[in-house]
Amino acid sequence: MRQYDKAFKEEAVRLSDEIGTKKAAEQLGIPYFTLQGWRKQKAQHGDKAFIGSGRSYASTEKTPREIELEKEIQELRRANEILKDALAFFAKDRKR
Repeated sequence: MRQYDKAFKEEAVRLSDEIGTKKAAEQLGIPYFTLQGWRKQKAQHGDKAFIGSGRSYASTEKTPREIELEKEIQELRRANEILKDALAFFAKDRKR
C-alpha cells in the first residue's frame, strides 16, 4: 500500500475540484475511490484533514501529560539559557 503525504493529498483534492475527480485520479495515477475518500475527509475536517495515521480528529486537545511535559520543556530551556549566560560570564572573567 502506497503512502501519500499531506501536501500530495491536498493538491490532489484541489486538482479534482478543478478538473473533476475521475480525471484527476487518472492523471495522478491513483484509484478514484482513494481520491473520493480524500475529498470527503477535506470536506468534513477542512484544514485539519490528513493528520496522519494513529491520530484522531477529535483529539485536538492536549492531554494533562502533554501540558505537563510542555511546562517542563519551558523550564529546562530557561535553565539552559541561564547556564549559558553564566558560562559566558565566567569564561569572560577567566580570560583576564
